[in-house]
Amino acid sequence: MQPIIVKKVKKHGHAHHGGAWKIAYADFVTAMMAFFLLMWLISMTTQEQKIGLAEYFAPAALSPSNSGAGGILHGRALDSSGNKPATPSEAETGSAERKPGASSTSPDRARDLDASRSAASEEADFSAVASLRQALQKMPEYAELSRNIVFETTKEGVNVSLVDQDGRSMFREGSVDPYDRTRRVLEALAPALRRLPNRLSITGYTAAARPGSSNAGEPWNLTAGRALSVREILSGAGVPNDNFASVVGRGDTEPVFPDNPYIAPNRRVTITLLNARSPVPANFLR
Repeated sequence: MQPIIVKKVKKHGHAHHGGAWKIAYADFVTAMMAFFLLMWLISMTTQEQKIGLAEYFAPAALSPSNSGAGGILHGRALDSSGNKPATPSEAETGSAERKPGASSTSPDRARDLDASRSAASEEADFSAVASLRQALQKMPEYAELSRNIVFETTKEGVNVSLVDQDGRSMFREGSVDPYDRTRRVLEALAPALRRLPNRLSITGYTAAARPGSSNAGEPWNLTAGRALSVREILSGAGVPNDNFASVVGRGDTEPVFPDNPYIAPNRRVTITLLNARSPVPANFLR
C-alpha cells in the first residue's frame, strides 16, 4: 500500500508597504493649500500692502543703501592728505556736505515717492473704471452698446470713449445732436462721475472725409460741438461745472486708426478722468 502524501500550500500575506506615502501625500496637499492661499492673498492686497509686506520680511541686517554709511568712516573716503575720517559733529549733522537751501531728499527717496504715487494712481484708476462699469451695467441696453463704450487707462487718467461703430453711431450724421441711447449712457455715468474726485476733460474727434465725398460738416466745429453737447448733458445730470477742466474739438487730426482714417471708429467723444497732480514737486519734499 502506497503512503498517502498530503501537500500543504502555505499562503503568504502581502508585504507591508508602510505609511510613508501617506505622509508625503499629506505634505503635498498642505503645500498646495499654502500655495493657493498665497495666490489669493496676493490678488487681494493693494500695491502699498505688497510693498509693506516686502519691507517687513526684508533681512534687517541689510542696509537699504550701498554708500557705506554707518561704518567707522561714516561713509567718507580717505582724504588724499592722509587718514582723516569725518569728525563726529560732521557725521551726525551732515554739515560738511549739505549746502544751505539744498534739499535733503535723496534720489532713492524721490523715486520711492514717485513709485508710491504711481501705484496709488493706478489703484484709483482701476477703482474708477469699476465704478463706471457698474453704473452702466444697470442699463438694459448696455450689452447692446458695450462695443460703443471703450475704457482705457493712460498716464493722464481714465478715458471713457463713446465710439461709433459700423451700423451704430452715437451722434446723428453730421450733427452735434446725440441719439437718445447716447444721452442715456451719459446720464447713467453722471452719478458716478459726480462722486469721483477727478476733473473731466472732454474731447471730440471725427473721421476724415473720403476723397471725392461731400463733407458732412466742418470737422473742427463738429467735434467741438459734440464735446460741448456731452458736457451739457453731464452738467444737466448733476455733474458740477467746476468738475470740467476743458472741452476741446480735435477735428480729424487724431484718428484711432491712422492707416484708415475714414472708418467709423475714428468718430468718438472721449471723457478723460484726469489724475490729480501733486501740488509740490517730488524733489522739493524734505
